Amino acid sequence: MEKDTTQLVQKAIKGSKSAYGELIADYQVYLYKTAFLYLKNEADSLDAVQECVTRGLIGIKKLKEPKYFKTWITRILLNCICQDRRKAQTVSLDEYTEKGVENYLIEEKIDLYDAIDSLKENYKTAVILFYFQELKIKEIARIMGIPDGNVKVCLYRAKKQLKNLLSNQTTQRKEGLRYAK
Repeated sequence: MEKDTTQLVQKAIKGSKSAYGELIADYQVYLYKTAFLYLKNEADSLDAVQECVTRGLIGIKKLKEPKYFKTWITRILLNCICQDRRKAQTVSLDEYTEKGVENYLIEEKIDLYDAIDSLKENYKTAVILFYFQELKIKEIARIMGIPDGNVKVCLYRAKKQLKNLLSNQTTQRKEGLRYAK
């Protein structure tokens, strides 16, 4: 974390709303992308980020180590997402469609996202933070509140499950095409 960011965090902890606003401006894209990877819906992702920002503003004084701001705000976001997910568990296929992309690519993305969604929550969190947000193992461990080694185990097991899920889906799709002819 840069010195400027640490100073902003310290100012925010002391009650500066403008410093907190600058921090959120710096992290807004990161927060939105993380939320979207979980929720796959623009409106829900924006709601989760908004809730995260509000909770962060209220609780910033509780942050003890300014250098862990990103970890702290990510944990708040994940808590907001988990609460949102408990409220509504359905996702429409329309949310997956993309303009200008051929159908087989959309199907592959749907398969991947569905496979990630089917993982246990801690595996899913580790996969999203490591592969999509490109966080380091240590950062993920702090966010999840588990040792570094456990993050590595989660990633290993998640990759193994994803490989099995995706290879089964590919096999089923090929068999379906063969019988459809």
